[in-house]
Amino acid sequence: MNRLTQALLAATMTVAPFAAEAGSEQDGLPLDGATEVLSFTTDEGSWLSIDVTPEGDSLVFDLLGDLYRLSIKGGEAVRITSGLGYDSQPVISPDGQQIAFISDRDGATNLWVADIDGDNPRQLSSERHAGMISPEWTPDGDYLIVTRVATDTELVMFHVDGGSGVTLTGSGGSERFWGVGVETSPDGEYLYFAEGQGSRRDIPASQISRYAFATGDIEPLTQGEGGAFRPVLSPDGQFMVYGTRFEAQTGLRIRDLVSGADRWLTYPIQRDAQENFRPPSRDLLPGYSFTPDGQQVIFNAFGKIWRVDVATGDRQEIPFTADVALDIGPDLTAPYRVPQGDLTATLIQDPRPSPDKNKVAASVLTKIYVMDADGKNLKRLTKEDQNEFKPIWSPDGRWIAYTTWSHARGGHIYKMRSDGKGKPKQLTDIEAFYTDLAFSPDGSTIVAMRGNEFLRNQTFSEFGGLRIPLELISLPAKGGEQTVVKALDSGRYPHFGPEADRVYLTGDDGLFSLTLSGTDHRDEMTVNAPRGNRRGDDPPRAEAIYIHPDGNSVLAFANKQVWWIAKPKAGAQAVVANLRGGNVPVTRLTHVGADYLGWSSDGNSVWWAIGNTFHSRPLVSLSFEADEADSGDALAQTDHDASDRFIPEDEHPAVTTVDMDVVVPRSTPTGALLLEQANLITMSGESTDAMAEVRTSQDILIVDNRIHAIGDHGSLAVPDGATRLDLSDKFVAPGFIDTHAHWEFRTSDVLEPHNWSLVANVAYGVTTGLDVQTATNDYLAYRDFIETGQSIGQRAFMTARGVFGDTDFQSYDEAHAYLRRYSEHYHTNNIKSYVVGNREQRQWVVQASQALGLMPTTEGAADQKMGITHAIDGMHGHEHNLPDSPIFKDVVELFAKTRTAYTPTLVVQYNAPTLVDYFFTRIDVRDDDKLRRFYPSNRLDELTLRRSSWHRDSEFDFEQGAAQVAKIQRTGGLVGVGGHAELQGLGYHWEMWAYAMGGMTPVEVLRAATIDGARIIGVDQDLGSIEVGKLADMVVLNANPLDNIRNTVDIDKVLINGRLYNGDTMNQEWPDRVPLPDFWWWDQTDRRFVPDPIHAD
Repeated sequence: MNRLTQALLAATMTVAPFAAEAGSEQDGLPLDGATEVLSFTTDEGSWLSIDVTPEGDSLVFDLLGDLYRLSIKGGEAVRITSGLGYDSQPVISPDGQQIAFISDRDGATNLWVADIDGDNPRQLSSERHAGMISPEWTPDGDYLIVTRVATDTELVMFHVDGGSGVTLTGSGGSERFWGVGVETSPDGEYLYFAEGQGSRRDIPASQISRYAFATGDIEPLTQGEGGAFRPVLSPDGQFMVYGTRFEAQTGLRIRDLVSGADRWLTYPIQRDAQENFRPPSRDLLPGYSFTPDGQQVIFNAFGKIWRVDVATGDRQEIPFTADVALDIGPDLTAPYRVPQGDLTATLIQDPRPSPDKNKVAASVLTKIYVMDADGKNLKRLTKEDQNEFKPIWSPDGRWIAYTTWSHARGGHIYKMRSDGKGKPKQLTDIEAFYTDLAFSPDGSTIVAMRGNEFLRNQTFSEFGGLRIPLELISLPAKGGEQTVVKALDSGRYPHFGPEADRVYLTGDDGLFSLTLSGTDHRDEMTVNAPRGNRRGDDPPRAEAIYIHPDGNSVLAFANKQVWWIAKPKAGAQAVVANLRGGNVPVTRLTHVGADYLGWSSDGNSVWWAIGNTFHSRPLVSLSFEADEADSGDALAQTDHDASDRFIPEDEHPAVTTVDMDVVVPRSTPTGALLLEQANLITMSGESTDAMAEVRTSQDILIVDNRIHAIGDHGSLAVPDGATRLDLSDKFVAPGFIDTHAHWEFRTSDVLEPHNWSLVANVAYGVTTGLDVQTATNDYLAYRDFIETGQSIGQRAFMTARGVFGDTDFQSYDEAHAYLRRYSEHYHTNNIKSYVVGNREQRQWVVQASQALGLMPTTEGAADQKMGITHAIDGMHGHEHNLPDSPIFKDVVELFAKTRTAYTPTLVVQYNAPTLVDYFFTRIDVRDDDKLRRFYPSNRLDELTLRRSSWHRDSEFDFEQGAAQVAKIQRTGGLVGVGGHAELQGLGYHWEMWAYAMGGMTPVEVLRAATIDGARIIGVDQDLGSIEVGKLADMVVLNANPLDNIRNTVDIDKVLINGRLYNGDTMNQEWPDRVPLPDFWWWDQTDRRFVPDPIHAD
């Protein structure tokens, strides 16, 4: 299927056939030679940076990653650079012969210089992950100054003839300073720039300062409440124009640098990016320029190019057209069916091999299972009806200890005979949260991490991990008194090494150890993982480190991979091991990756698991090899086939694998349900107008979990015994679909299937969600819980953990191997490319996704340039709003014609106060009876009492953000609705309502919320509209949402997978009547959560 629509193919596009195989050797970007061409003509441009030639007869600007030259009088712009590289922020040399610009044409963002016609490009910088912003020539044309954003943000000067660049410093000699949008004075003595103030979302974000080249002194020039940025000097140096914010809009002011007089030049213009991540990749405002005579300023606003008279402030449009011809990547749309039938559990959590390595135990679907090492004789360990986690074997193999957890009873530690005979024995007498168990080498003692049960219940979410303090405890393996070894600020995964009385744990700074008495703390080892594009001073650290029983090496879990590292004895200080460019030998054991890892009891083998697959490898097959001198990369390779074909280390011949296949039926209702005389909104039309039809007096027959028939009232053949439900005054629409969901789960492998966030969404009609970044693998277990009926709630599609920049892929093969975890082990069709890295690395993800049939959506981190390249390269979706708003025909056409799915999540809008603050301060959320039933009471209080943010209506920008959504949809694009978990259930409706407030019609909003949401996920064959054969997910409304979109919350009932629920209570009404199980905050007599008030006489 071509990426573009058939109409576009016929009318405007020429197509180059795919020529390059994924991973083949190429001179440019990975997708070179494997693209189609998108062609259209535009007379509008979004965020155009403009510079005027010294002669004043023409100007140069950037548009969608190409540079164009245009007569100063306007007309047809001539493209002077092209190709896959994204070229932007052009500035012309003082002699008019060269042009400098920022480009990623080499795979990373760097500073380039070319002839004025775009020929003979050459690269000045050689960055791999840094950002480059707003280059500026020195008056003599010998140097370029640019903002470089890496671990620090700094101003760097590059000579045009080469060199690595010189960082400008303040008068202190070593002081680096945050600066962007530089401008040199005509005499070359000073540098004007926007100096950063405050943090993200603060106003003002910057003020103009002046830097003296001779002394390094920095002098502030502005202090306006609207900030100041993008200084531009007149050719004679007398005047400075700069941008600032006034009453929620941006304008240009002009200052006489001689007299100090300061006045408005023109207002309003393009909205600035002060409330964005700092600093934005294309500056706080698009580049603009004086004409050589100093009488006019040329700038971009409202999609057009303008000239403004410096003396009078009169402005006039410079009309232009530009022929766009973009090389675009593959169509990664890969529809799939909603799985049916039996389910094989996705995860085996915390697997452990027996001491003799003949068996494996793991927690699967909240129960402990044991199987032979070859996968045979799989069976449950106990017959208990409780949630069981974290199994460990006693050293003699006779016992398995494990933890339990429930919101009502907290948790305990139990042990059970490993052969399953007898009954479990409770070892603890304190109700608490227990995790991370380990037997001492002699089997007499169990150590564990313990946390407060009340605090865990009060924690509304564990996204990203546990949020309660833990203490290391010990207890006799036979049961008895628990001893607190030590309360820890950080520490997980206790285990024993070469000493019988010393426990090793992983903390924030790496591996440390202490005795069983809690004394003699030793810092053992810090493992630094590859940084990739991660900012900040500290590199990412290994998540878990396990010492070998002999103490001479460790296993580290870093970047979701397994690494074997030598551990020298080096005195009192912890050894620091760098996985790249390391000072100790390192061997990588995986490329696909792992969820869990460890040593066998005898230390003779390594094991790890991913999904439901258990891997093991004998230690004798491993060896350390010398670092690769050319790359400085300490990824020592073990022996394997030396052919040219890349073989992941996970598939080394010495690795054995076995699947723990726990197969259970999916929960599917049986029977027939007839919905009678409904007003039906099917959302099944070919056009938006057709979707606005309301079919009156319709009967809908549901058999089991699918829509069996639809017809006029009384026209259907109804099975005997069918349940009938009169909906004569109701409106039935497809269940709403959240394309940017996040759920609030108990994580860290001690789970709680009955989950409030899943229930709350269904209660508000949101029957399907796509969680686009789960942070941990635990979420995949909750997906299974919903499928098997252990959890009540919405359909949970997931990307699993995002693919982050710290993966720092070094090749297509590495990217392909890593992405196999999603398709082969997590069985997810959707993934999240979360600021993966530079352009080359992102294109490897595109290629690997195409090869594996994955649909990557993306996180642009409020970087519109990155978002545009995502659409160009073929990423399936884009999360969060395009921040440089409004957008115009160029960007609208790109997103619409490539069908890049756009879910703007205005509830957390970038570069503006968030929509969620609007509704929280204008609607009584706390006292809403429905929310109080489905939302933890303490979390509702936290969200509503003494909110710190309040804004005037005029400060919000979500209506304009929604208007951009409408532009894309009306041009043929694909947009969805995302609630972002800001207020589970109701927050999704706020997003829909904002669309309408921005000008979308109710049917346009419903289209985004239903059928187009299903298309974004890839499940429109089964969901998104009410049609025969589709799954029965519907919302029954008391009023017509096509009349008023706010009727979407007037919910009577909800159907999900054929089951009928009461919209107010979530009690099941069909096929059986089943009350919703209690949540912890419902019990108003529980003194843990509700005080007992003292009553006056």
